[in-house]
Amino acid sequence: MKILWVKPGKLLPLDTGGKLRTYNILRHLGATHDLTYLSYYGGQRDEAYERDVLTHLPGTVSVYTAAPEATGSARYFDYLRHFSNPAPYSISKFAAPQVRKLLREWIPQHKFDVAVCDFLASTLNFPDKLVTPTALFQHNVETILWKRKADFEAKWLDRIVSKVEYAKMRRFEPEQTRRFHHVIAVSETDRETMSPMVGREHISVVPTGVDLRKYQYDPAARPSGPLVVFTGSMDWAPNIDGVEFFCKEIWAQVLAKVPAARFRIVGRDPQPRVRALASENVEVTGTVPSIIDHLREAAVFVVPLRIGGGTRIKIYEGMAMGKATVSTTIGAEGLDVQHGRDILLEDSPAGFASAIITFLQNEEVRRRYEAAAAATARKYDWSVITEQFVQVLQKTIQAAQRQVEDLDSVPK
Repeated sequence: MKILWVKPGKLLPLDTGGKLRTYNILRHLGATHDLTYLSYYGGQRDEAYERDVLTHLPGTVSVYTAAPEATGSARYFDYLRHFSNPAPYSISKFAAPQVRKLLREWIPQHKFDVAVCDFLASTLNFPDKLVTPTALFQHNVETILWKRKADFEAKWLDRIVSKVEYAKMRRFEPEQTRRFHHVIAVSETDRETMSPMVGREHISVVPTGVDLRKYQYDPAARPSGPLVVFTGSMDWAPNIDGVEFFCKEIWAQVLAKVPAARFRIVGRDPQPRVRALASENVEVTGTVPSIIDHLREAAVFVVPLRIGGGTRIKIYEGMAMGKATVSTTIGAEGLDVQHGRDILLEDSPAGFASAIITFLQNEEVRRRYEAAAAATARKYDWSVITEQFVQVLQKTIQAAQRQVEDLDSVPK
């Protein structure tokens, strides 16, 4: 197949779950299909990135949009600038005239057998009339994500922004999901959530995967003491909320039973709220070359998320390395895991702490969960996931053909 893939933002470095999911599927698709990856980004021009991404994905077309990359207080002013736009700010800021122009040229020319709109944020760049069969790849159900952010956001100003984004997203997301020939979800949970928007028959599930060459289980390995580890991008609001929740409401209960325990927060760009959590038994690493060594040292891997959508790749990465894992139900939402089999799911601070304590104090129980976790993750190598993705792309082509046939059958 000739495949066009469109995604906002730089793909490298691979420091978020969305980037990892996209990269691994693209890597496997490019090995057997004619792939054109349109990578567009703003901020400052990054020629090193444009060269680097080509070495990973030779069919890449990089487009520098020169869109401002607002951070800190400037983000609020940029938000106000977009406020009158009916589309959510998280979408409208990724609308790029250069990309719209390219897609208006490419889509009608039948240059590709199928196109992928990767993330809802890319949708405004696609023409209204999709002549090329096109799938919308939904890593998250954005409406749910913004609703949860509105419920849990700590800063009052961010909470107001989240509520406005949620209100706009409730209208925008259903409109966009109906516009594409097919929608790809990352879990059955997301599929059910989106079904009222577009109809269940128009949504297929391609689950999250893991790179089993990279994340390997060693049954003989032992943790580096009573170490509890969390991994994730520490500039992402759900992760910030998660580690704050953990440190303020869970960690003291763990220390009361296991005084020697240590908690390590591993991930890029820790915000001031995260850095403030550092103490004699809480370490904030910042950006690291690889999370593998940190996972290898962990006795327990935790995912204390209260906000989020889609699925957490980090859980399968930890499980693939045979890590005893404790998560909230939202943290493990949509994954093929089962409480009491290969993971412990706890939403209350007391229950979460008790699960960690069990793993730290009872090696026999911990090792049983380690083996079960690795067995679950083995089913989800990215090569297998990509085969499923190809089947859905073929389904997208068939859906577009049926749409044309239905239009042709209407009396003129």
